Amino acid sequence: MYKKIMVPVDLAHLDALEKSLTVASDMAKHYDAALCYVGVTTSQPSSVARTPEEYAQKMEKFSHEHAPDNGQEPTSRVYNSHDPVADLDDILIKAVDEVGADLVIMGTHLPHHIDAIMPGNGSKVAAHTDVSVFLVRP
Repeated sequence: MYKKIMVPVDLAHLDALEKSLTVASDMAKHYDAALCYVGVTTSQPSSVARTPEEYAQKMEKFSHEHAPDNGQEPTSRVYNSHDPVADLDDILIKAVDEVGADLVIMGTHLPHHIDAIMPGNGSKVAAHTDVSVFLVRP
């Protein structure tokens, strides 16, 4: 049913993504699908990496450490942005097409009143792509 699952990952907040990463791994095993982990970083040094190239290396290592052993080679893709928070939705929408995903599995937060003004990333990805989006609550 699904062949390529895209999983947005923020290496600075892996503890908050544990549940969504487990769901993605389980779905990849179930459907014998490949996983593509997508990260967004900035050119500025951060607590995770000093450069976008270092961030990409860490994403590649992460992808091999967290993907299930289902015979599918995991991949990773890193996008560079001047403002990752502001650009995240648009980058994820672009990434869906570029990686050839037919399912996106991503962590989300519990609903808040602010969502009426600033909807969560998952709802925008679902509204602007033609793929299924599976939101995983913490």
